[in-house]
Amino acid sequence: MTQTPEIPAPAPLHWKIVIDAGDPHAQADFWAAALHYEAEDNSALIERLLETGALPGAATVEFHGRPAFRDLIAVRHPEDPYDKENGTGLGRRLLFQRVPEGKTGKNRLHLDLHPGEGLREREVERLEGLGASVLRHVREPAGQWVVMADPEGNEFCVS
Repeated sequence: MTQTPEIPAPAPLHWKIVIDAGDPHAQADFWAAALHYEAEDNSALIERLLETGALPGAATVEFHGRPAFRDLIAVRHPEDPYDKENGTGLGRRLLFQRVPEGKTGKNRLHLDLHPGEGLREREVERLEGLGASVLRHVREPAGQWVVMADPEGNEFCVS
């Protein structure tokens, strides 16, 4: 009788949430501040691509004093690993990609932020100071939260 080799359990998939944006860099700044994340620094990768001719200069912009991709940028959790050669995060990330059209309907996916017990109102004020707006306060038997919109109108909740 032949033995079948044991197949290892699949590793969890690496993922990121991709968000359409009119101005990906402004969205990255907002969400990096909102989540206490960091905007990824892909400048070393971009410089290599520019030097080899693999990326046209028109595909880049200056972002916080360094070259960045014109149409996309990600933010990552500051404690997560990242690829030091290209600056790409390997953990919790939001990627903002430029699209020509504006937001037209309700989000099918949104983030829920949990600042901690008793901190919701202070967090809502902080987020308003960053450019978010309050859409409504919700009080239901399941709980209370504030529905907000980021500077481009994407809804999110603060519990």
